[in-house]
Parts: sequence; C-alpha cells; structure tokens
Amino acid sequence: MLLHDSAARDYLEYAIAVVKGRALPDVKDGLKPVQRRVLFAMRELGLAATAKPVKSARVVGDVIGKYHPHGDTSAYDAMVRVAQPFTLRYPLVDGQGNFGSRDGDNAAAMRYTEARLAPIAELLLGELGEGTVDFQANYDGSFEEPAFLPARLPFLLLNGASGIAVGMATEMPPHNLREVAAAAIHKIEHPAASVAELMEHLPGPDYPGGGQIISSPADLAAAYGSGRGSLRVRARYEIEEMARGAWQVVFRELPPGVSSARVLSEIGALLNPQPKPGKKVVEQAAAQLKALLASQLDRARDESGKDDDVRLVFEPTSSRIDRNEFVALLLAHTSLETSTPINLVAVGIDGRPCQKSLADLLGEWCTFRIRTVYRRTEFRLQKADDRIHILEGRLVVFLNIDEVIRIIRQSDDPKAALIERFALSDRQAEDILEIRLRQLARLEGIRIEQELARLRSERDGLLKLLGSDQLLRRQVIREIRADAEK
Repeated sequence: MLLHDSAARDYLEYAIAVVKGRALPDVKDGLKPVQRRVLFAMRELGLAATAKPVKSARVVGDVIGKYHPHGDTSAYDAMVRVAQPFTLRYPLVDGQGNFGSRDGDNAAAMRYTEARLAPIAELLLGELGEGTVDFQANYDGSFEEPAFLPARLPFLLLNGASGIAVGMATEMPPHNLREVAAAAIHKIEHPAASVAELMEHLPGPDYPGGGQIISSPADLAAAYGSGRGSLRVRARYEIEEMARGAWQVVFRELPPGVSSARVLSEIGALLNPQPKPGKKVVEQAAAQLKALLASQLDRARDESGKDDDVRLVFEPTSSRIDRNEFVALLLAHTSLETSTPINLVAVGIDGRPCQKSLADLLGEWCTFRIRTVYRRTEFRLQKADDRIHILEGRLVVFLNIDEVIRIIRQSDDPKAALIERFALSDRQAEDILEIRLRQLARLEGIRIEQELARLRSERDGLLKLLGSDQLLRRQVIREIRADAEK
C-alpha cells in the first residue's frame, strides 16, 4: 500500500509540474513558462523594439542560465515559435535571419540568427516595474522572475496556444486584436455577458495564415460555449483570366498548419497512387480518382516567394472545364479544406487548469486586468506620496534658506538640529543635507512649487481611482481602446 501511495503522489506531482510548468498557457498573459522567461530575459538584456538585435545564442544562454534550467533547444524553439509570423497572429519577437518557413523548414542555428523584442511585446512587459505582478525566485534562488506578465490585452486569445500536458491538452485559436479588445470592453461593462453577446464583437478565430472559416455560426457558438469543438477552414482562392480564354486557380491563403509543399505532395500522391501494404494492385477508388484528377488538372506549381507569401497555382487541362467543379475537386481531396480543433484549456486566475468557455476566458482576464491596474495605481500613489514628502522638505529650505545655512554651519549634528527646528522627517533632513549649492537658485524654488502642485493633483486623481470601482473600470476600458488603436 505504501508503494501505491508513493507512486500516486509522485505521478500527481509530475503531472502538475508538466501541466502548470510546461505545457499549458496562463489566462493572465497567454504564455507558457518558457515563453515568459524568454521575453523577460530579452527585456533584462535591453532588447526593446528600438534596440540593436543580438545573437539568439546570447538570449538563449541568459534564459537557460538564469531562469530555465533545461536544454538550449527547448529555449531556442520557444523563441523561434514566438517570432514566426505564420505561427503567431502577433509575433512577440522580431527575428532576423532564417527563422523557418510555413513549409516546415527549421530555423537556422542560434549562432546565425539575431533577435529583439517586437513592438507589441511592450503590451506584455511595459508595466513590469510598477508593482503590477508578483516576482518569485528562480530555480536556484539567485535571481527573481515574474510569476506572470502584466498583459494589457488578452494575449491568450490574440495569439492562441497549443500544448499537450498529462491528461489534458489545449488548442486555442488566435483572434483579431480589435475584435478581442471590443469583446473585453463589453465584458468589463457587462460582467454577466453570455457567449452569444461576446460573439457579436468576436465572431470567430483569425488565423495568421488566413483561410476562411466555413463552419456555421451555431458550430462556432457551441465550441465557444463548451470550450471544445472543431471548425472547417477552407483556403482562399481567386480565378485568374489568361490569354485566349484560358484561366487558372490561384490559392493565396491556406488553412492553419497547411503548407504549399504538403498540398503539392498530396496532389502527387493522388496522381501516382501506391498499392496498400500487402496488396499488389492499386484500389479501384484510388485508380478512378487518379483518372478524374488527370483529366482535369494539367499542372500544379508553387509560385510563393518574396512578393507573395503563398501563391499556389493550378492549371486545368481545358478552359471549357466547369470552374466550380474543378475547385471543388481540389478542395475535397487535399488539405486546402480541413478541420482544425478548438480546445479552450488554460491555467485559470485561481492557478487551476481546466476547460473554459469564451466568457470564462475573457471574464478571468478582465478580473486580472482590473486587479493589475489597481496595483499599478497603488504603486504610483506611493511614488507620488514619497516625492511630495521630499519636495515639502525642500520647500522648507527655500523659505528659510538663511537659517538652514546657519544651522548647518554652526551645529555639531546638523541633521538632528534641522529635524528639531523645522519638524522634518529623517529622510527630508538627509535629502536637504545632500542638496547641491546650485540647487538653491531662486528658479529651483519655482520648479519645486510647480512640481508639488502637479504631484498633488496627480495624487488626488489616483485616490479617486482607488476609491471607485466604476472609475477604475473606465480607466481599464480607456487603456484597452488606446492599445487597440495603437
């Protein structure tokens, strides 16, 4: 029985470590721990969007040395993923060099590529120094890292996520930023908003490679309501007219996870079918499909390049072939039309991983964002109070400059004498004693009075914000609108 209990306990600890520490994203910032550590390490290296990019190997070295004690491959793969525009709807890292392709090509080795943060990463990292999130010790206690990032928008919905844990998996689709922002604002204004109401603002996923969702609104609503479902996604195409009545079909957007190479490979397999294992001849259905496709398709080629991310061209054998039937044949027998899963599993605001509806995901993020803005406001109020306290002490100096100078010159302990004479605090007296002589100019006194007036006004505004839930919600909504516009 002791062996049974020990095995159960150890396996449970392992499962929790995989679920929360590796495979599933967090509702708050939409990131897995390794992605969070990559972004934080880049921030600590000063790799803002305007900085000069550095070798990826340097970033990876910092990540695995300070925060993520695993192989360099895991850290570099995570960094590559958040830099690929065909993988993430809004890439968080600006990669320079070969970071892979949608055809499945791997990124170049980290000693060849360079990276810095993308501008949108500022929405994740910008408020880190304002008391917004809790920090925790790294694996050996020598550094501190954020438990999560103070995301200004719900990045879990913006970029989606994919992961396999122990006993659970997630497949979160990406969405359009403006639509997510509108849905989040609606959820803050109407906390009890249903999935149907939110879908008026957020009608469905928005995949980085494009494609059109052909599932019915009812299927989408069911998937968003239960947190699990499947969508049909079709490639976008247009028919190009050519000389002498000829035409060709050009696909410019592909479903998620589908590449031009994969589609051409499927066409090749259809035109050259092989017998099944253990059989000597090709099945009749495969032979018939080969004959049908050969009678309609003359040529298929990939013209993707610098000008077009995706340009997949199919030429018919004759311009008299029915165009709709030709396209339908391609869609039916290749990955140009495919199913993509939805599985809304994430680590919630309470730290527990579970399946959630769209309303749950948005509701939990909104609660987190309101709490974050409250903490940021408290931090700013504390900073304002601290500065006001120092400036009030300096104002005493300017109003009694001659006497302050006399006390400093004649007293054996000027700090204690100043505290006793002007009822100053220890910090104010220390600050006065450290003032440089050029700061005693008349102009400096005017500046102090102006700064004090500004800080007191700011302090009043911060106190109002902390005292009113409605004002706090309005502030959050204003910031979401501004970020979406930016």
